[in-house]
Amino acid sequence: QLQASGGGLVQAGGSLRLSCVASGRTFSSYAMGWFRQAPGKRREFVAAISWSGGTTNYAASVKGRFAISRDNARNTVYLQMNSMRPEDTAVYYCAADRNPVSAIPQIYEYDYWGRGTLVTVSS
Repeated sequence: QLQASGGGLVQAGGSLRLSCVASGRTFSSYAMGWFRQAPGKRREFVAAISWSGGTTNYAASVKGRFAISRDNARNTVYLQMNSMRPEDTAVYYCAADRNPVSAIPQIYEYDYWGRGTLVTVSS
């Protein structure tokens, strides 16, 4: 199971850090991703990281503002979000890909999904 947390209300320009804790299985050998879904919109890719952390991938809309990282000893993946914008408002989901070296944006690649955490950015 994957459990995302850390969402909340933040002003534009502010920061939040999301966490995703894995339980029930060891996700240290999985690639991990963050996705988001805004009201009335499709779920979209945000960021992904390979099992070792050596490969990361970001959506163009968040590149330079967000950073994905992981702590395999804690079975946890993080999403540091800086310089946030109102358009970042969405429910954020973490997901796991059994392919350890993958860090790709395609939703269909991911095998396990957690419940989301709501992020609201006020203008």
